[in-house]
Amino acid sequence: MDNKMVWMTVASLGIALLAGALLPFQAAANVGVGRALGHAFWGAATSLIVSLAVMVPMLILAKAPVPNFAHALHGPWWLWIGGVLGAFYIISATMLTPRLGAGGFLVAVVAGQMVMAVLVDHFGLMGLEPKPVNLMRVLGVLLILGGVFLIQGGGVKKPASSSAPDACSTALP
Repeated sequence: MDNKMVWMTVASLGIALLAGALLPFQAAANVGVGRALGHAFWGAATSLIVSLAVMVPMLILAKAPVPNFAHALHGPWWLWIGGVLGAFYIISATMLTPRLGAGGFLVAVVAGQMVMAVLVDHFGLMGLEPKPVNLMRVLGVLLILGGVFLIQGGGVKKPASSSAPDACSTALP
């Protein structure tokens, strides 16, 4: 690998690490706005609205071409599930972070991501090149699942909850 390729890989990993490092703050902010507005779903909706308000100017500044919706409509069905899955993630983070804590929620998210990523890779789903499951990948997933248990406290009793209203208290039954 040449120096430019190494730098691009390091920069990409750094940005991915930063994106991951910001997720606990996103979850906590969404919980806070959900509490302030009276329901976890309002916290999630606010996050998505603010995301749109940030993306529209970015599209304009980047001079992104007008999208070709006709072309996209002829693509596979799964092209359109990203928004639904993103909303599910944000709602889940907003409702579960108060119960699990930022670390507990995010380690469970990472574990779920890795289990599914290994399966998606193995079967080459969604247009990806198949990458068969092997012992090392299975061990990696098992270590991450063990991390869920360890970070969640391994059965250690949680401290008494604060008197702050819970964004989940108005969640679905």
